[in-house]
Amino acid sequence: MTVDVSTAQPGGAPSFGVRLAAAMGERSPLCVGIDPHAATLAAWGLGRDEQGLTAFGATLVDAAAGRAAIVKPQIAFFEAAGVAGYRALDATLRRARDAGLLVVADVKRGDIGSTGDDYALAWLDRDGPFRADAMTVSPYLGYGALAGTVDVARRNGAGVFVLAATSNPEARVLQTAVLTEGPRAGRSVAAGIVFDVADDNRTGGEQPLGDVGLVLGATLDLDDFGIDADAIGNAPVLAPGFGAQGARIEDLRARYGARAEQVLVNESRGLLTDGPEGVAALVQDRADRIRRALGAAA
Repeated sequence: MTVDVSTAQPGGAPSFGVRLAAAMGERSPLCVGIDPHAATLAAWGLGRDEQGLTAFGATLVDAAAGRAAIVKPQIAFFEAAGVAGYRALDATLRRARDAGLLVVADVKRGDIGSTGDDYALAWLDRDGPFRADAMTVSPYLGYGALAGTVDVARRNGAGVFVLAATSNPEARVLQTAVLTEGPRAGRSVAAGIVFDVADDNRTGGEQPLGDVGLVLGATLDLDDFGIDADAIGNAPVLAPGFGAQGARIEDLRARYGARAEQVLVNESRGLLTDGPEGVAALVQDRADRIRRALGAAA
């Protein structure tokens, strides 16, 4: 897929959606999770300290470079180590940028007014302390509360991924609940978020992918959440759940239909099973399988 990267946001930087589409086309729509669980660190002989977390991040970044479009550090695992963890995270983000990888910070932020804006500035400001390309956000203070976050993202050529339908069983009751008022009345909460994201992306102009994406668990049947894949529009879909959680790459087209090429296949734990020496081979395997899955019925 050839992508015109000339589309720019205010300030001259190419938009996140344009950059993401280019990375997915040039490499693969694979998202490598950087999840330094305490148990994994111990199994790899690494400490939950700056040195161990930095080494773990370097292994995953180096394996993803040239093979994946994007990496997704789970910020909680770094944050748990305090200041040392943030120093290791900074080293990981710098290494990813130097390798030409896009980064989505999995922080699941979401708040109102200036608080929400500053969360966005912390992670998305191109001159800020962490400077990720995108961040995950929660819309459960009301989708409209994310307006400032989306604005900060677009002004910095960055993006957001909005939680819509997640794989954890506790979420189902809330996310399948039916809205009783407002413009999305009669739809599920999750479906309402999908429509809100589609509307937001329409305001961003013509792009191969929007700057506002969706988090849709890959192990879920979207019909159970009242979500029609066609309603996704041009939103990129961050789909956790491949590998250890049971979703199969080979089911991409069956699960997402015409939107399959917009899906970032996210895997983390499944890439760690062969130890640090085996990560690169497993990342290459996933990239090859995605290519075959999307090419088979294109």
